[in-house]
Amino acid sequence: MSETFRHPALFYRGDAEYLDALVPFVRDGLDAGDRVAVAVPGERGELLRSALGAADAARVRFTDMARAGRNPGRIIPSVLTAFCDDRAAASDAQRGVRIVGEPVWPGRTAVEYAACVQQEALINTAFEGRPITILCPYDASGLPAEALADAHVTHPAVIDGGAERSSPDYDPQRAIAAHDLAPAQPADAACFPFERERLRDARQFAVASAAALGLTGRLLDDLALAVAELTTNSVLYGGGSGVVGVWAEDGQVVCQVQDAGLLADPLAGCRVPPPGRPGGRGLLMVHQIADLVRVHSGADGTAVRLFLALPDHDPAATLAEAVTTPGLTPA
Repeated sequence: MSETFRHPALFYRGDAEYLDALVPFVRDGLDAGDRVAVAVPGERGELLRSALGAADAARVRFTDMARAGRNPGRIIPSVLTAFCDDRAAASDAQRGVRIVGEPVWPGRTAVEYAACVQQEALINTAFEGRPITILCPYDASGLPAEALADAHVTHPAVIDGGAERSSPDYDPQRAIAAHDLAPAQPADAACFPFERERLRDARQFAVASAAALGLTGRLLDDLALAVAELTTNSVLYGGGSGVVGVWAEDGQVVCQVQDAGLLADPLAGCRVPPPGRPGGRGLLMVHQIADLVRVHSGADGTAVRLFLALPDHDPAATLAEAVTTPGLTPA
């Protein structure tokens, strides 16, 4: 069992390289008595499951990352931490943990991709010092060069062509800053300033504005719950007031809550509070509700932006077509 946290990126080209690297990684973990999970897009998971065979595959927890990690902000709490801290495995506390986690694939939109890069960077903080290995495959033949450059910055080591090397470009804080949310809203956004006495009005404004843009049914209830949580946080911790903005973007309704506060914990919303500790679950809940959540916090205040897909919307832009944020290049 490794006593240290490891987080390498694996560059693969085609199914053969994928399996040549991951089948031994999984089987070595099983042979060592480690708990093993595979969180990759559905078709990748079926490929690996078939290659492992029924007996070995039955000892691995498989998760479809395209569903569970559709919002990248869910990956740390709901995929990785949920497996590492599974109470049902409390008796296995002395066993190591191995996870294959593939958060970036061709088909991610530009806004999803930026969130993925930040999550990959935050994984290093979230699991530092724990006996866990998280191996992150990257499709080197299908992803743009920017994505591979970013992987060098978010991972302390990279495996390419069967050889593992330390990444001289590793700098997770630089990755987080490079893909930060620009909090400015579009000129046609509907906006509503609020303070403590107008929390209900702010929630109703957001729901009415989203309904006018085509959001319906349960999604409006989800939005109301998320806005109630975010605006309350603004009143309690963000200077007592804020602004709700709502607009449509690429087949989604976007809602942003902005205030003058500072969100000091970069893992807020991604860190699961210990049982019995009050608070700390609001932004975590928003991540579970929304299709995507982006957060900016700095000297100019905090903005939390959530995205909800309109009915029948299927984002068409692939990552290769949609990435607009320049990739990180070696410093």
